[in-house]
Amino acid sequence: MNRFQTRLFIGFLLVTLFVLTTLGLIVGQLVASYYKDTLTERLERELTLSAAVLETLERNEWESFLKELSTRLDVQVQMNIQEEALIVDPEEGIVSTFPEEQEDLLLLEESFWNDTGSLQFALPVEQQLEDFHRYMWIFIFISFSLAFFIIAMMSYRITLELTRPISHVTNVANELAKGNFKVRTYDRRKDEIGQLMRSMNMLAYNLDQITTHSQIQQERLEALIQHMGSGLIFISERGDIAVINQYCKDIFNTDTDQWLNELYHQVIPEKPVNDLIQQIFFTEQKIRKQIQFQQRIPDKHYEVYGAPVVGDNHELRGVVLVLHDITELKRLENIRRDFVANVSHELKTPMTSLKGFTETLLDGAMDDEKARKQFLQIIWKESDRLSHLIDDLLHLSKLEREDLELEWQEIQVTEIAKEVIELLRSKAEEKSITLTTTFQPELTMIGDPLRFRQILINLVSNAINYTSPHGQVWVEVMEKENQVVMIVKDNGIGISEEEIPRIFERFYRVDKARSRNSGGTGLGLAIVKHIVEAFEGDIQVDSEKGKGTIFIVKLPQR
Repeated sequence: MNRFQTRLFIGFLLVTLFVLTTLGLIVGQLVASYYKDTLTERLERELTLSAAVLETLERNEWESFLKELSTRLDVQVQMNIQEEALIVDPEEGIVSTFPEEQEDLLLLEESFWNDTGSLQFALPVEQQLEDFHRYMWIFIFISFSLAFFIIAMMSYRITLELTRPISHVTNVANELAKGNFKVRTYDRRKDEIGQLMRSMNMLAYNLDQITTHSQIQQERLEALIQHMGSGLIFISERGDIAVINQYCKDIFNTDTDQWLNELYHQVIPEKPVNDLIQQIFFTEQKIRKQIQFQQRIPDKHYEVYGAPVVGDNHELRGVVLVLHDITELKRLENIRRDFVANVSHELKTPMTSLKGFTETLLDGAMDDEKARKQFLQIIWKESDRLSHLIDDLLHLSKLEREDLELEWQEIQVTEIAKEVIELLRSKAEEKSITLTTTFQPELTMIGDPLRFRQILINLVSNAINYTSPHGQVWVEVMEKENQVVMIVKDNGIGISEEEIPRIFERFYRVDKARSRNSGGTGLGLAIVKHIVEAFEGDIQVDSEKGKGTIFIVKLPQR
């Protein structure tokens, strides 16, 4: 039994006890008074009747009549006739004295024989009333005790019926307070208590729905914040970091989870970021700024967007920062800038040669047949180099287009490889370079034959260009794990480890003088890389300075 149920039950019992006690006292007094009045009235009637009977009796019958009357009525009787008095007691018979008038006696008198005689009754009322009271209170106590017991049982049942739903509702409310919104109470009553329990169930259901929806939204928001491709930092109005996502770990190269609830200027190592945050706090204006993290290798560039968070009452609630990594954009800008500079430089060199030798011829050198022939050969060579440069630029531009379409068909890999070797054999013989080939017979694949030929020509041509006279170049084409594998190896000048990541950039040359003398444009490997990517293949480089280079190209066979 819970405390409320106990208090209610005890309250019922106390009220019942008070009511029964008060009612018993009132009933006892009323019954006692009624008993006394009834007794007096009865004796008065009996006294009148006895006086009337005496008038009809003879003198010798009075004594026996009075004795019988005293015994039957249990009263002391006195009969007075002139100077004579006959007194009869119910227990002692004829006595000499009649009781004097007292408060505890009931004295009644009636006249007979035309008022010449009188008949008196004396009754000890208090004794009668005490006996009556004793039996009456015993009866009242027993009956009221039984009533109290019955009322107590009924009160317990009523209390239980009233408090059980309240207990259920209380338990549901406690579980709701703990966050358990799946709890329910079951009662099919149709009264107010049943309505209360149904309302509590509806409240629990609505809270469950609202909480579930809120949790889903919270999880989505947290997932969005944690997995967004930019750094996000929220700084409260006190200056401590309240929210920071996982991407910031890569930006600052540290465990940023430890920054939570710390002052931003004590944990953020980049001074430009701290200055920007401080400026937003002072001005309460949005700021967009590009920041370079120079402590990193290589340097990192970020575009930082900061904005104040203002509440409904126009009070500053904090600052939010979004950091976008624009390092790749900066790199592309540098590549584009370098590309323009390199193209300008590469075009300027042959154009300068063409212009210079043409002016020389016009100034009179054309009359000298030997000089004219030499200059014309140089002009032809520079024109051919300029033509190769333009062709390579056009090829590279076409390969970089998103809508590039390859002419997919079956390629006779072995035949094309043999044709390329025969095409470049004379170039290798000019430098006394030994070409060693290993081709898997009747090897085929699905692809673009022209682009496939470009890959092999550029790789073998580069191997010959960067191999010293009397060197060796090995070319191997084979099928492995449903891939066509081309391996071009030389024992030439090689590539340093620092330069390997850059060899696929446009116009990048490992040995600039050797490349220009051989007519190279510096675009060959960039073209090869784009073609391999279009074939959804892979290209790998293994080289060591002064010991040669190995290019391995893997293309899907089907």
